[in-house]
Amino acid sequence: MAQVLEFKLPDLGEGLTEAEIVRWLVEVGDVVAVDQPVVEVETAKAMVEVPCPYGGVVTARFGAEGTELPVGAPLLTVAVGETADGRPAGDAAGAADTAGSDSVSGREPAAEGSGNVLVGYGTSQAPARRRRVRQAPAAPAVNGRPRPAEPTEVTRTADTARDTPRTAPDTPGKGTADGPVPVISPLVRRLARQNGLDLREMTGSGPDGLILRADVEYALRAAGAQSLTDAGTRSRTDAGTLSRTDTTAGERATAAAPVAAAGDTPSVTRIPLKGIRGAVADKLSRSRTEIPDATCWVDADATELMRTRAAMNAAGGPKISVLALLARICTAALARFPELNSSVDTQAREVVQYADVHLGFAAQTDRGLVVPVVRDAHTRDAESLTAEFARLTEAARAGTLTPGELTGGTFTLNNYGVFGVDGSTPIVNHPEAAMLGVGRIVPKPWVHEGELAVRQVVQLSLTFDHRVCDGGTAGGFLRYVADCVEQPAVLLRTL
Repeated sequence: MAQVLEFKLPDLGEGLTEAEIVRWLVEVGDVVAVDQPVVEVETAKAMVEVPCPYGGVVTARFGAEGTELPVGAPLLTVAVGETADGRPAGDAAGAADTAGSDSVSGREPAAEGSGNVLVGYGTSQAPARRRRVRQAPAAPAVNGRPRPAEPTEVTRTADTARDTPRTAPDTPGKGTADGPVPVISPLVRRLARQNGLDLREMTGSGPDGLILRADVEYALRAAGAQSLTDAGTRSRTDAGTLSRTDTTAGERATAAAPVAAAGDTPSVTRIPLKGIRGAVADKLSRSRTEIPDATCWVDADATELMRTRAAMNAAGGPKISVLALLARICTAALARFPELNSSVDTQAREVVQYADVHLGFAAQTDRGLVVPVVRDAHTRDAESLTAEFARLTEAARAGTLTPGELTGGTFTLNNYGVFGVDGSTPIVNHPEAAMLGVGRIVPKPWVHEGELAVRQVVQLSLTFDHRVCDGGTAGGFLRYVADCVEQPAVLLRTL
């Protein structure tokens, strides 16, 4: 017999507690295979395709595109096993109806999942306590055509093995006094509760009148606009009364002046701080709050570095990027000054130094600023670093970086010179201890070998956590980096 299994949003790791549905990859009634991706979600770190651990027929989806769901919330239900007539649940004909009736029968056939997991959820057995299935009972035909059935919500509790059907309200999207409110996301309920909004008075724009977060936000904006309009009306009324009591034209003009300003509704745009942008905002705020940072900088003549790169690329083989050469210089400098390849354990009041260099680099994408991490950068040569930078940058722009590729960095390199700026004061990428910023490389007047000449000059900025080292260490690190930029042969000592 078929069994309806509920697949919940799994723990995606790295402390993530919620995700936003970006795109459904399956429809209700589709046949899915074990480990087939069924939905694409966006977390605070990356876009992730979530695979379903069950194979069968999709009987329900929970949440529209754009809805934020907490970890553990239902994503969809799948009918697995065999139907009442002995056919596999994957058969398209009649699969959904048979699965719904079997889930009510109380029989629990064994169901095996793929055994594969993301983080924090298994696929070996079905949920034990509670399942929610949306069914569509048959309805009489009207004028020879079947009439759409009203959705019925079935709640199954394992303790009682009883099913209590509840019919949805007659008006889609608007709850009745005694009926259920068509809301799935607890975030939507909380947003409405915090702002004193009655969900039973709302009409949802989702499937079957489902109330989405966008509906609540629209209602709140409409309420705010109405309040401003009412305030403007009262202001105009008061001003009109005042103008009638004034006796001079000058006084009437003075009284009427605030009327236009009070009646105008300010034009503002509110952009939610969520997803990657929200995660970046939280990390930057935490960095400024917890880390006593300081910045030092120096100008360097990069003419010889650019000549060295040109000679390497002229020799044949894959092209070497400037970022890769700077990364190679950073790893050599961190070997000399390991204090900057560290973090602070505030609980234990200890500085934790790392033997391996996992180098993060800032990458600007359409979805915001991300910092992919090159693992074991200290073991890579310039060619390997160039290839890894290219791979991670492409994945960042496509939104396919995994949480593991966005975390675990020990030092960050930020090449903001690509934006056409000379200098900056970088904010340390918490919980790291330092970040090197690189400005644009441009021709400038420079004293070279005692004479004024036009050279390729770059500004280097180092922001560091003053708890892990003093200015002498930070200055020594930055000076070594500048020396390698000006005389790349200095690196030969560490090769």
